[in-house]
This record gives sequence, structure tokens and C-alpha cells, in this order.
Amino acid sequence: MIRAENIYKSFGDQEVLKGISFTFEAGKNNLIIGRSGAGKTVLLKILVGLFPPTAGKVWYNDQNLCVLKPQELRQLRLKVGMLFQGNALFDSMTIEENIRFPMDMFTKRTPAEKQKQVDYCLERVSLSGINKKFPSEISGGMQKRVGIARAIVLEPKYLFCDEPNSGLDPKTAITIDDLINGITKENKITTIINTHDMNSVMEIGDNICLVDHGKLAWQGNKSEVLSSKNETLHDFIFASPFLQKLVNQINADKI
Repeated sequence: MIRAENIYKSFGDQEVLKGISFTFEAGKNNLIIGRSGAGKTVLLKILVGLFPPTAGKVWYNDQNLCVLKPQELRQLRLKVGMLFQGNALFDSMTIEENIRFPMDMFTKRTPAEKQKQVDYCLERVSLSGINKKFPSEISGGMQKRVGIARAIVLEPKYLFCDEPNSGLDPKTAITIDDLINGITKENKITTIINTHDMNSVMEIGDNICLVDHGKLAWQGNKSEVLSSKNETLHDFIFASPFLQKLVNQINADKI
């Protein structure tokens, strides 16, 4: 579990986050949604420790991230996996070397142990056998799955995903959602996903935080999205004409 407690963040005179409090639950897909510029990316970076908050606290269970000593912070980060928006794979490394990289950096596992874990992670994302290929030799969707394999190679308790479906076609995006959802549920990971993909919201949104102008504008789950009377949520969702048509049909069927 990760808990944001009254988080503020300013850059110079610009106040980006204005007192956000929210609990991100273990074993669930916790989605941060909102329009571009709403503050959701800044919130994600504070939660993962890339930005310090101007005020407020970030709790990883009973640990306050904001006051940890360097060695304590290092130990905590060993429990954190990160899936970057642009995959962030090393072009000069093979797929196997990319996935093994966190183990090389942070563990003293033997080569045989590392190989076994790499093979397991590739199998988990349905990419067995591509160990010796380079990122340029596989598709964007496959690169995203390699990114997931690298993010889970240290068996994290916390998984952060920044726009995991960015640049993917709808079918591949669904595959990525299903993969993240399966890993989250099977391993009881606290997964936090920064997204504007409404398909992700409706399919895997177990616990949703809507950020608007730096504030928490709505919270709920995928079952509550379409029935909510929250105007900010309504405006965000129905920027999609398809969803507006869908909810009109649902309401018509109830009459």
C-alpha cells in the first residue's frame, strides 16, 4: 500500500499539486487519470521518489519516503519496478541484457540465477526465445512487454507504469492491460498507472484517482465511472464521442 498525504508541489511560483491525499491499494490497478497538464505525471514522480513534494508525505506502508536516509531509500527502491512511457530500453543491449540490467546493478545473484529469472520473465510476458535479439529487431508492442519483464525482474512489491499504452494500437494496448492486470493480481503488487486511456479505465480500473488542476477531483472504481454525477469526471470521460454514445444507450436501455 502507498498513501499520498496532503501532497503539494510547486515549481517556482507555479503550484502544480494542491493538497492531494489518496491511498493506492495492494493487489489492485490504481489509475491516475486526468487531462494533460492536470498534474498526474508530477504526482507519479513524487510517489516514485523522483521529485520531492513541497509539502506532504508519501507512505510506503509505515515508511515515509520523504525522510528516508540514502541506504533506506536504496532498499526501498529494490522493491519498486518502473515501466517507462518510451520503454527506455538500451539499444546497444540485447533483450536479455536489458532485462538482466537491474539484477546486475542491484543484486549479487549468480549468472545461472540471473539467467533463470530472465527466462522466467520473458516467459511471463509471452516472449520466450527472443533473448539475443536487439530492441530494434522487435515491434513496439513487444518492446513494451520487454519493459514489463525488466520492471518485474526484481520481483517488486510496487509497480509504476507511465502511460503504458502510449503509441500502441488498440489490440496491443488491451494485451498490455491484461498483462499488467494479471501480474498485479497474481503477485498482489501495488500497481500505479498514469494513463489517459479510457479503455484501461473501464477494463482494469480497480481504484481510480482523477486529478484536475492539481487537486483530487474524484475517486472510485471502473464500476462507478459511468454512473457518477461528478462534472469533472463527466467532462473528462465524454471528451470521447463514443463513450457519450455508449452511456446514452445504457440510459435508454434502462427506460
